[in-house]
Amino acid sequence: MLEVAVIDDPAAAEVSLDPVRAKLLAALAEPGSATTLAAQVGLARQKVNYHLRALEKHGLIELVEERKKGNVTERVMRATAASYVISPTALADVAPDPGRAPDELSARWLLALAARLVRELGDLIAGASAARQRLATYAIDAEVRFASAADRAAFAEELGETVKNLVGKYHDEHAEAGRKHRLVVALHPSLKKKEH
Repeated sequence: MLEVAVIDDPAAAEVSLDPVRAKLLAALAEPGSATTLAAQVGLARQKVNYHLRALEKHGLIELVEERKKGNVTERVMRATAASYVISPTALADVAPDPGRAPDELSARWLLALAARLVRELGDLIAGASAARQRLATYAIDAEVRFASAADRAAFAEELGETVKNLVGKYHDEHAEAGRKHRLVVALHPSLKKKEH
């Protein structure tokens, strides 16, 4: 089972967004059958089977084993991933395009960049999986507490200069065997933790 899978097919996205099917996907982090799932989600086994067929058709769940119980064969299924991300490719006609209105200070532009990141990574992961190769990536995730808006602005300016210098140092437009890589750096407020 994958940790995260990217859904880029519109029909698979639609199937995964159904509330009942989403519950079944979550329950199928551990293998289960229509019978065991029916008790968990409070539906008749036949209804669960109907939803399982839809999820299986779109590659969101897979067969783990078949068990014979009398003259009935019980199918044990499992989700293909622990969690899913829906790629903007699934909504291609209305997918965000960061090239449309680049603005370093716009939260909506940052969102468009994130959408492109999901789309491109989904495509790269699919290609690497098909080729049975590892995908070379690197990410940093950090949280910074600024004393003031001025400190935040100074940090952003220094970060921008540092990244610009690094890109200038290592970018070689004429490297014949080179491969382009995309670098996205984002800075946004952290979400406030909800009190229980």
